Amino acid sequence: MVENFDYIKFETIKKVTQTKFKFKDLKNINKLDSNSPPSVFVGSKLKYPNVNVGILSPLEREDNSWMYSAEKYWADENFQVGDVVLLRSGLMNSRFQTKVNDVRSQSSHSGKKFLDIAKEIAMSTKQIDVEIELKKQLHLNKGIDRVVTPHGMRSTLKKARVVGNPTIPQKIDKVYNDDMKAVEAMEYLYKNEFDEYTLNKILSIGVLGMKKNRKLVPTRWSITTTDDTLGKMLLKKIRDYPWIEDYEFYVGGFMGNYYLVLLFPGIWSYELFELYFPGSSWNPSDVMKASTDDEGYYGRKTYASNTVGGYYAARLPILELLNQRRKQASVLAIRLETPSYWAALGVWVVRESTRKTMKGRGIKFIDKNEMLNSAKQIAKVKYDFDPTSIFDKSKLLKTMKTQRRLQEFF
Repeated sequence: MVENFDYIKFETIKKVTQTKFKFKDLKNINKLDSNSPPSVFVGSKLKYPNVNVGILSPLEREDNSWMYSAEKYWADENFQVGDVVLLRSGLMNSRFQTKVNDVRSQSSHSGKKFLDIAKEIAMSTKQIDVEIELKKQLHLNKGIDRVVTPHGMRSTLKKARVVGNPTIPQKIDKVYNDDMKAVEAMEYLYKNEFDEYTLNKILSIGVLGMKKNRKLVPTRWSITTTDDTLGKMLLKKIRDYPWIEDYEFYVGGFMGNYYLVLLFPGIWSYELFELYFPGSSWNPSDVMKASTDDEGYYGRKTYASNTVGGYYAARLPILELLNQRRKQASVLAIRLETPSYWAALGVWVVRESTRKTMKGRGIKFIDKNEMLNSAKQIAKVKYDFDPTSIFDKSKLLKTMKTQRRLQEFF
């Protein structure tokens, strides 16, 4: 943990503001002497297998540039939406075009050299100094995405050079140089305490997988792939654990995203409802909107196309808690996206909101209806929301009503 957080946060945001003012005439910028957080971005908007690959960095070198891409830190220190928007608006995406298979090419063309630099940056655990020359003028990035974290500016890369040596952990270097399947490499690194942020970054830039099969993965895909892969890995163990003994209710959230998570004694199943309040980032209308997806004991066979990346991101912290406790449960999760979440910042907000919820002190009940009634009361008081209609529509709750448990016969 970095000391003097309030001072560092204030100074970093102040520097961003000053930098933007200093370079307010963006047309004249063509060279950057900067440092990467370290962070890279693989786009998904070109016609696949062509992709844009970008090195992310502030416009000038900063002592705390790591903070521009530090989602777990933002959550731990309770950053607000405006803090992250301001930080990311000062982040530059210096990008080049390549093909997803170029990551395993042996040629030495300029795109491959840029790709090797991006790979070094992604594998490093500390910010790394870079010198960048741009081919075209900067453009402000106006796109938003439900999965990836936004960045402020973009331009085409002409030249790039890493200044100094990247800090690459031995275990990441091992999976890069060994011939391991991507899933095996992710499992190995996760067990060695590399988090999902590191894993999705190096998966995206083509570090993981059998050498003959490696390819670039657009960042929005790699994030969801990582959440889903880690979730499936945990489920292999959780399905063999005994059920929880009581009914458990968790409530909490982050950045205007709040979760009601209800755990029921039973075999694994998971149902997610997402409620978007009027005026929240994904609902500019004046009526409430909702989406839902679910899975049974054996998981899903198709992509959760309604709640998309948020489905897998919210599931992961719940599975982490169950695995930590060596327990199994049926899970009903309800996300409330309120107007306080006024700018879309990426699916990491969902993951960290759920993680904060599951780290809270859950309330235990011996009776299912008692838990449901308490959840209704708490939701009404805290969020002015009545979950009755959600409970009425829940597939999970309907299944519980129609299926008798084995214990009931004794």
